[in-house]
Amino acid sequence: MKTKIGLFLVVALFLNSCSTSKTVGKVPLYEVLVVNNDGGANIKFYEILTEANEIMLLLGDETLKKKVKKEDAQKSSFIILNAGPTKETFNRATVQKVLEKEDAIEVYIKDMQKNVEADLANENVFYPYSIIKINSKKQIVIK
Repeated sequence: MKTKIGLFLVVALFLNSCSTSKTVGKVPLYEVLVVNNDGGANIKFYEILTEANEIMLLLGDETLKKKVKKEDAQKSSFIILNAGPTKETFNRATVQKVLEKEDAIEVYIKDMQKNVEADLANENVFYPYSIIKINSKKQIVIK
């Protein structure tokens, strides 16, 4: 009798441990999708993309098409952070932190890019940019 109960417990534990269960990981509040040292615009600006039709344009970009999904248009917002023209060979505009408040997402950006006048003819001028994905549809405030 004890062997039947013991055998039953072993089988029950084995079957329980073999069950398929999907663990849901917590999605990070933000992801830096692209940090590029050249290829941005010739002025310094940031743009927040929240509308589905704006976000769908990102799907056509060769660099982003593997990182952006159609459902992101409904669940996420994006920030294009353009550092403007510089002679530095790397992007020094970075996201320091992102905080979620009750009514908004606060994005803290540190911009140490040494800018120069835009000169498209000069090969020594670079146009760095970054694209950040915010995994929320709350209002975004850049600080």
